[in-house]
Amino acid sequence: MITASVSGRADLPLTVENLITDKSKFKLDLSVTYANLDRQGVFTGEPITVQTGATSFVSLPTLIGESRGNSDSVVGTLGLRYGLTGKAEIFARSTYLASSSRTSNASGTSQSNDNHFADAWAGINYQFKKDDDTPALLGFAEIALREKHTQGNSSFKSGLVGLTTYKAIDPVVFVLTTAYRFNQSREDGAKSYKPGNLLLINPSIAFAVNDRVTLTTGMLWTNRQADQWDGQAQGFRRTSSDLLLGVGYGISKGSTLNTTFKLNASGQAGAELRTNWLHSF
Repeated sequence: MITASVSGRADLPLTVENLITDKSKFKLDLSVTYANLDRQGVFTGEPITVQTGATSFVSLPTLIGESRGNSDSVVGTLGLRYGLTGKAEIFARSTYLASSSRTSNASGTSQSNDNHFADAWAGINYQFKKDDDTPALLGFAEIALREKHTQGNSSFKSGLVGLTTYKAIDPVVFVLTTAYRFNQSREDGAKSYKPGNLLLINPSIAFAVNDRVTLTTGMLWTNRQADQWDGQAQGFRRTSSDLLLGVGYGISKGSTLNTTFKLNASGQAGAELRTNWLHSF
């Protein structure tokens, strides 16, 4: 997951400057995401997906047969990044979620609350080239160390690979991120469960207002395959488009605060607000 860091210069927005942690240095990556979703006519139990980072997501299971659902979720993520070289860093993160769901169907209405550990991931970011005559290129790969499901847990059954490229034309930066999350089958209670694979494409534009403030706008397109239980698909392949609006603020030379608002344009009814704090030490 490529995240933002502080820039000490006015000619590059905060969102792309120093993406890789300096050699032998650490960065603390803390984020909180609030998501509100409303779904109607859901009968196959497709999970609700909450974005916790640029390329990271957690899934909230839903009941099969619900006709109307509304939920509030708060997801906290704690991560740590370490610079191996000037071009490579390793990272690890863990996510915890709290959710409240209301459902209504022919049998009546119900409400449920849930609080639990969601997942833990580890990975690497690598900068193949810097921004010069041609755009910069960065790659990333990560694997799930632990994932919690409805009735069980799994390890090393999900992974993600992706690329980020950007071109700075002072004071604007054009950014494109694409990633693919793949999942293997795992046991969840007495059944075999395979989450749907996910493809995402995220073009965006960042504008450096000054050496401390950066404004961003973009869109996120996702294509998620249906989940499978005992080899049977639950629902169908779903695509979704979201509008992203953000602001980054350089608190100090080693500390950045970023806020991103995500509003669904097509595919599901809902909105998310994510705040991320990145601190170097």
